[in-house]
Amino acid sequence: MIHAFSARQRPGIIKAFQTSPLDLLVIGGGITGAGILLDAQARGMRAGLVEMQDFAAGTSSRSTKLVHGGLRYLKQLELKLVAEVGRERAIVYRNAPHVTHPVPMLLPLTKGGSLRKWEAALALTVYDFLAGVKPAERRRMLSAAETLRQEPLLDPQDLTGSALYYEYRTDDARLTLEILKAAVRRRALALNYTRATGFLYEKGKISGIVVSDGRTGQTSGIMARQVVNAAGPWVDQVDVMNDAARGDKLFLTKGVHLVVDGSRLPVRQAAYFDTSDGRMIFAIPREGKTYIGTTDTPYHGDMARPPVTEDDTRYLLQSVNRTFPSVKLRSGDVESAWAGLRPLIRQKGKGPGEISRKDEIFSYPSGLLSIAGGKLTGYRKMASRIVDLVARRLGQTDGKSFDSCTTHRITLSGGDTGGMDIEAFVRLNTELGVQHGLDETEAARLSRLYGSNAAQIFAFLNELSGENRQSGLPAGLLAQVRYGLEAEMVTSPADFFIRRTGALYFNISWVRQYWEAVWLYMQTYFGWSYEEAQTYRREMLTELEATSSLALQPD
Repeated sequence: MIHAFSARQRPGIIKAFQTSPLDLLVIGGGITGAGILLDAQARGMRAGLVEMQDFAAGTSSRSTKLVHGGLRYLKQLELKLVAEVGRERAIVYRNAPHVTHPVPMLLPLTKGGSLRKWEAALALTVYDFLAGVKPAERRRMLSAAETLRQEPLLDPQDLTGSALYYEYRTDDARLTLEILKAAVRRRALALNYTRATGFLYEKGKISGIVVSDGRTGQTSGIMARQVVNAAGPWVDQVDVMNDAARGDKLFLTKGVHLVVDGSRLPVRQAAYFDTSDGRMIFAIPREGKTYIGTTDTPYHGDMARPPVTEDDTRYLLQSVNRTFPSVKLRSGDVESAWAGLRPLIRQKGKGPGEISRKDEIFSYPSGLLSIAGGKLTGYRKMASRIVDLVARRLGQTDGKSFDSCTTHRITLSGGDTGGMDIEAFVRLNTELGVQHGLDETEAARLSRLYGSNAAQIFAFLNELSGENRQSGLPAGLLAQVRYGLEAEMVTSPADFFIRRTGALYFNISWVRQYWEAVWLYMQTYFGWSYEEAQTYRREMLTELEATSSLALQPD
């Protein structure tokens, strides 16, 4: 059964926002806002969320796509944070195993590197203990010879050994969507392309917000007893609409990632290695590609479209070539790229690498609550802390009482494997896809991407067989598109190819082959006017150009 969450429902959702005041309204549809929405709705609040772009269009689709265990916090002696993040990583995996995958991570150790072998061994032992790492995923220390057998691409010069440990790779945008869908199934309200343009007040206290519909241009008011600003890099911009003196809390840094074909950087497992300037970056294999990142530089430009510059590209490629000298990567090897922003809490006198990644809640006399900082892994605890505060306030002002946080045991959308191990579940679901006419590779890919929701996509295969021939789209792709339109609030080809599938980054040739046919199908599905259709066409062309332009640069 499809749980409808469609752009065709926008008028009804807008009306539902306006029927009566919400208990809680969240501004920002990244992973932090999504987590707050689910937590509040699960406790019995009437909750809603608005996002000015697409869901997860900011930082939550542009991260390193890892559910970190908190190893970097150990270097800053934030032991409590290491333990918390380790526990949270296990919860994310349990609640959404289809979008969270344990992957071995190799940490090469060299003479003069940032870690000596005994330091790495001690740090990872402490990390395993504090983070509650499962026995099968605890660190192993390797000699130089063992390391080269594990990863022959490494430079043997100055290599002293390595540590092999585990991180969890995720699809950050899909994780955000699965959280939102879990909230919507509990009758929460959520709208993308809906910008908060101002606050409403009653006796000096915030009583709601004014929003502008990014698709129609219409403005309206949404009333709410409590408003939380979880707008990520835009937290300061939202806050100054309430208090003009409070727009300097964040220090934004830019993180760039490059994607190359796996044949050009065929690492056997993910690697985390030193750079020449004392930082560390990742090289992570995924779906036949390898992505490299990240940078960490102060940023002051366009927050919606942070650019990937030639300097960013040169830095990452030189770092890879220094660690894996035989690959000789060039800018022409880059197939796609992305840049995201980290909304760090400003700390006087500290640079990007020194600022803590801890989150912080800001409270205003008007009643506004804002939350910033933090990491993807900690989204659930961040949500729990701020919803606890909202619940206390509602108890004081309205006499309402709410349950405590239960999200640690809420299976996210797509995560219901029936108690099976995820690999066994994927095998079973793959058989179902094959029975519906897909080849085994395609059926397995969809099973991993959508988890238990893949069955709904398979059900579309027969239903859409006639449309498949008319649209010119492969059956599996058409079923994905239709599922996105009806169950994931897709409004445009860019929504689908970037935030719902990740294909713009990891399968850009597939996007180039089919995006126009998808655009034409959506034009018919939504009944777009000529002007609307051209707007979405230009949007997709802009995204393609921004993502792939590096591959066209001369070496």
